[in-house]
This record gives sequence, structure tokens and C-alpha cells, in this order.
Amino acid sequence: MNEIILKEGKERSLFRYHPWVFSGAIARKSPGINEGEVVKIYDHERRFLAIGHYQEKSIAARVLSFEEEEVNQAFWTKRVEQAYRARVAVCLARDTNVYRLVHGEGDNLPGLIVDFYAGVAVVQCHTMGMYLSRAAIVQALVEVLGDQLVAVYDKSEATLPFKAGLHPKNGYLHGYADGRVVLENGLRFNVDWIEGQKTGFFVDQRENRVLLERYARGKRMLNMFCYTGGFSCYAMRGGADQVHSVDISVKAIELTNENVGLNFPDDGRHEAFVEDAFRFLERSRDAYDLIVLDPPAFAKHQNVLENAVQGYKKLNRKGIEVIRPGGLIFTFSCSQVMTRELFRQTVFTAAANTGREVKILHQLTQPADHPVSIYHPEGEYLKGLVLYVT
Repeated sequence: MNEIILKEGKERSLFRYHPWVFSGAIARKSPGINEGEVVKIYDHERRFLAIGHYQEKSIAARVLSFEEEEVNQAFWTKRVEQAYRARVAVCLARDTNVYRLVHGEGDNLPGLIVDFYAGVAVVQCHTMGMYLSRAAIVQALVEVLGDQLVAVYDKSEATLPFKAGLHPKNGYLHGYADGRVVLENGLRFNVDWIEGQKTGFFVDQRENRVLLERYARGKRMLNMFCYTGGFSCYAMRGGADQVHSVDISVKAIELTNENVGLNFPDDGRHEAFVEDAFRFLERSRDAYDLIVLDPPAFAKHQNVLENAVQGYKKLNRKGIEVIRPGGLIFTFSCSQVMTRELFRQTVFTAAANTGREVKILHQLTQPADHPVSIYHPEGEYLKGLVLYVT
């Protein structure tokens, strides 16, 4: 097996079980290592540290195991089974059949995402190593899920950071299924894993949608960047008087209208708009007393973080400016490089620029099926605040 030898002192992060090895930590490596290969990682005195996937990136290796073990079919099945048992342990509601089954480093499978949609497992590989291991991953899913599994769909075409010579194409790896109507806390949603964003549905906002439902009664609600209309449907079930959904994507508005129709046919409380978020907010002063600001990631990399901070600041300032006195804002960032502290500071600055009184009622994060390894705090990518504005 190919090897990576670290510089003296660079093994300390691995002693703390952090699952990444950066390229600058490497003293030397076996010649001819191909991206995606499994490598053994040693310290400068050739003491074993870990086994991982090699890649041609600043993160040069992602740790699969800190034990000296073989990465074979039994390994993959064990890891998927551990992830599944963790989902059983968190007791997902019986009226929910959509959840994240594998969450990368949080499940000791760095670079792999698997979302489960009522029998269909949608796989996204974010590293070459995971992409090359797809056959073993599918076999593990079949063994662990058994009759629960109808199909496995690979949606890695847009997520692999290094594609030279691969030419990945999305498609079914096991079985076949048309689009699914899934249940989340008793509400029905169409999921389009072929054309939809990410794997087809934002599973990570499930618990935050439940919280919004508790506050929705009698409110006039605005759902910005609505995508599938998840927050809109929960607000309607919660008794909102009026719900407006806004997205710049025509496809997103069509999907939102479909999902609202699935749950609340012919309900005149809902209306959807294809429009730019900032333009819509400009003409929304005192129109709403419940606003959701859940934009796509403004920053996926550290080098654009400052631009992202300015974007979040502008968006939250406008939301705070226009909401009615006594209103609530659910505001989020899904940018991994935007820390919880930086996001809160950014929203603080936005609030201060408005001169309005703002209180934090809740600090929100991702649900239990998106676990964060205590050794990998970077896995906490979803941050949210519930603000009370007077």
C-alpha cells in the first residue's frame, strides 16, 4: 500500500483524531500515488497513524480509520451499519421517511453523503476516493437496508473536486425509481433527485421548520429563497394567515407550488413569486411579521469569505429593516467557512446598522442525522438565529 510520511510535529492533529491531513504537512510520499487511492499515514519516525484516501488538494488525505485495518467490503458495510444504527437511535419520527443516512466526517466516512428518500438512497461523492468506492458503498447499502432499499442514485457529477479523466455522469447504481413523494413530520413533499439542488431536498432544516410552525399562527409570513417550499408548508400547517414564497428560480417556484398543493389544495393563503430576494425585500416594509432568510451558501471557500460576510450583512439588514415591529426572523447560513461566531457577529452588525432593538430567541443548527464529530468541528456547517425585532 502507498504511504505518506508527515513532517515532524505534523502528526499532532491526528493524535486528536482530526480526519484531515494537509498537503503542507507531508514530508514525502510513495511515488506514483493516484488520486483516490487508499494510503497509510505515518509520522516522521514511521509510526503508524491512520489510513485514508489520498487526493491532489490542499487537504491531501482524509482519514478513513485510525486503526491499521483493511479497507474491504466488510469495512464499508460496518461503517454504513454504524451510521444507520445512529439514525435508529435518534428515533426519527414514524411519519418521516426522509433523512440523511451518511454525513461525511460525522459518520467517519469523509467525502460521502447519502440521503434516504422513502426507499431511494441518493449518493454524493465529494472525493475521488469515495467515487472509486461506489460499488462497495452500494453493496453496503443493500446489505444494511435490505427490503427498505428500492434504488441507489449517484449524484456526484457536480460535487467531485477533481474530475480529470473521470467524466462522471449521474445515474442509477442499483434499481430504479421515479421521483418520490416523501413524508416529513406528516407533510408531503415531491423530491426530484435528478434535477433538484443538492440531493433533491434540504433535509437539514427539518427541526427548524418544526420550530417555525410553532410561531406561525396568525402571522403573515415571507419565505425567501424558498426552493421546495418546506418552511412555507410548515407555516401553513401552523396556522399562518398568509404565506408568500420567493425564489429567483422558476423551477423552485413550480416545486413550491406543487408541494403546497400536495398538502393544502386550493388554499388561498399561499402565493409564490419568481423574483430577486433583495428587490422583493425593498418593497416589503411592514408587510410581514415572520420572515425566513435561508440563502444558498454565499461562501464555499475561505478566499471568498469576506464577500460572503458582506452578502449576509446586507440580507439581514434588509430583513430587519422591513419586518413589522414584534416580528420574527429565522436567518441561516449554510456556509461551512462561516463559523457560528462570525455569523452571529455579522447579524449583530446588520442589526446595529438598522437602529432597531433585536433579541436572539434561539440559536439553531443541523439535526441529529447530520452529526458533527467532536474531533471535526468544521462539520457544523448550518448556523441559524431566531430574532425578535421591535
